[in-house]
Amino acid sequence: MSDNSHLQQLAEIRSMMEKSSRFISLSGMSGVMAGIYAIGGAAYVHFNMDHRDRYSRVELSNPELLHYILVALAVVGLSLITGFFLTQRRAKSQGQKLIDRVAFRMLVNLSIPMMTGALFAIVLLVRGNYELIAPVLLMFYGLGLINGSKYTLDDIRMLGILEVMLGISCAILPEMGLMFWTLGFGFLHILYGLRMWFKYERS
Repeated sequence: MSDNSHLQQLAEIRSMMEKSSRFISLSGMSGVMAGIYAIGGAAYVHFNMDHRDRYSRVELSNPELLHYILVALAVVGLSLITGFFLTQRRAKSQGQKLIDRVAFRMLVNLSIPMMTGALFAIVLLVRGNYELIAPVLLMFYGLGLINGSKYTLDDIRMLGILEVMLGISCAILPEMGLMFWTLGFGFLHILYGLRMWFKYERS
């Protein structure tokens, strides 16, 4: 048997092992689209924000605050819907189920830190500590990515580390929260998505 045949067999075995132990169907384009949605939402908030009173303690009934919450929810919703459909299409093309044992483990490990961060952010929102919401969401999102990366592509871990670093920086400079939010959820997602697409998806 030729060396090329041996190498091909080893590549096939490695591919089978990866499919059985890791969810490898994440779509790079879903990251790009999530980044675009985040930048769009941040731009909308920036141009509609009262910069003279950016972090003042306002009541939850304040229409402006509720407006920004709806914008954030819209960004998250669009990102999840787009990610679901693009990842489903990629999983189908690879012959991998969208939700299997490995994907379920990844989602659970991803969700625990993220849900914790979301609940913490709600507490901060209720108590009026608005300047800490952006760094908390960035840090816990990054921790979620790091925690879930053992069940998917290694690139997710580096993205998580960068998100945590941005979150810490944002906590030091809370007056620049919107900028760090845009960098973390916007530009980093776009760069990560393009890297994933060029590395794994481009034929």
